[in-house]
Amino acid sequence: MLQTFEVLNVKCKGCANTLIKSLADDFGEVNVDLECEPRKITLNIEENQMEKLKLTLRGLGYPLATDELNTLQTLTTTSKSFVSCAIGKMDIIKDNIISS
Repeated sequence: MLQTFEVLNVKCKGCANTLIKSLADDFGEVNVDLECEPRKITLNIEENQMEKLKLTLRGLGYPLATDELNTLQTLTTTSKSFVSCAIGKMDIIKDNIISS
């Protein structure tokens, strides 16, 4: 079922690119809305996949806005999001070079 979730720490197209690529295998097409705050992702998900989504997002540094995180988890996900963002930006550059 197509659902939309608010996610934290998503700042730019690099972050969106990481989310799209990282979630595609499990959830298919992922749409990231960078025009709102907090950012939103829309994807096809079944109820039994919710825990996998939450863990994957946390691992990338982009937890659901509804997640209750302690201070250490908040700092950890924020730090991870910077790395995921950089990877997403590098992938965009690489894809542009390859398609040129």
